[in-house]
Amino acid sequence: MTPFIIFLIILALVFDFLNGFNDSANSIATIVSTRALTPRWAVIWAAFFNFIAFLFLGLHVANTMGKGIVAVGVIDPYIILATLVGACLWNIIAWYLGLPTSSSHALIGGLVGSALVKAGPGALVFSGIFKTISFIFISPMAGLALGLLIGMIVYRSFRKSTPLHVDHIFKKGQLISAALFSLGHGGNDAQKTMGIIAGLLFSAGLLGETFYIPFWVVISCQAAIALGTMFGGWRIVKTMGQKITKLKSVDGFCANLAAAVTLFVSTGMGIPVSTTHTITGSIMGVGSLRRLSAVRWGVAGRIVWAWILTIPCSAVVSAATYLVFR
Repeated sequence: MTPFIIFLIILALVFDFLNGFNDSANSIATIVSTRALTPRWAVIWAAFFNFIAFLFLGLHVANTMGKGIVAVGVIDPYIILATLVGACLWNIIAWYLGLPTSSSHALIGGLVGSALVKAGPGALVFSGIFKTISFIFISPMAGLALGLLIGMIVYRSFRKSTPLHVDHIFKKGQLISAALFSLGHGGNDAQKTMGIIAGLLFSAGLLGETFYIPFWVVISCQAAIALGTMFGGWRIVKTMGQKITKLKSVDGFCANLAAAVTLFVSTGMGIPVSTTHTITGSIMGVGSLRRLSAVRWGVAGRIVWAWILTIPCSAVVSAATYLVFR
C-alpha cells in the first residue's frame, strides 16, 4: 500500500467524519428541540447507534457506491482524490451557510464529475445514478407521507389523553425513534465512504479479483461517522429543529420514526439516500398535520435548492480538481 493510497484513505475518513459532523443534526434535532435530551447526551446517543449500524443493515449501499455509480475499472487514485476534495469543499460551504445539505449526494456528484472528465459518459453506471437521483425526490416525499400517516395514527390513538401525559410518554419514545434513525443514518451514510475506499483498494489491486468491503474498512468508517456525530453540527440543529416547524415530543417521535423506516427500506435496497432529505420531509409531514401554515415553507424551499445544487456543484469542483492533479 503506497503512501498516496494511505493518504486517500485518511482523506476518505475525514470526509466520513465531516459527514457525521454535518448530519448529526438530523439525528438529534428533534430530541434537542423538544428537550427529550440535552445536546451533549443527544450526540452521544446518536453516535453510539451510528457506530453499531453495520451489525443490523448489511453493506448493500457500500457495494452500490463502490461499483454501481461509476464503472469500477475506471476508478483510480486521482478520481478518488478529486471526488473527496469536491465533496469535502461542498460540505464545508454548506455547513458554514447553515444548510442541511446532503453529504451523500456531494460524494456521488464528486465521483460523477471526476469520472466524466477522465473517461466520458461511458464511465457512468446510469442505472445506479438514476436510482440515486430519483430518491432525491422519493425519500423526502416518503418521509413526509410517513410522517403525516404516523402522526395521524398517534394523534388519533392519544386524542383522549392529556397533553402532559402525551408529552411524558413520547419524550421516552423519542429515545427509541432517535436510536432507530441513527441506525439508519450510520447504516446508509457510512457505507458510502466504505464503497469509495473499497473501490480505491480494488483499483490498486489490493482486493484481488473480486470486489468486496474489508472488515477494517467497515469499522473505520463507522467510527469516523460516529466521532463526527459526537462533535455535532450545532449551526444546523437550529434550522432542523426550530426553523422548519415547532415540534412537540410526539411530533419528534413521529418524524424520527417515519425517517427511520424510509432509511431502512432504502438501505435494504442498496440505494444511497440523503438522511437530511428524509428527516426534513418527515418533519414537514408531521408539522403539516396541525395546519399547513405550521410549516415554514420558505425555509423548506431554501433547503430544497441546496439539495438540487449539491450534485452539480460538487461535480464541478471534483472535475476541476481532477484536471489540476492530472
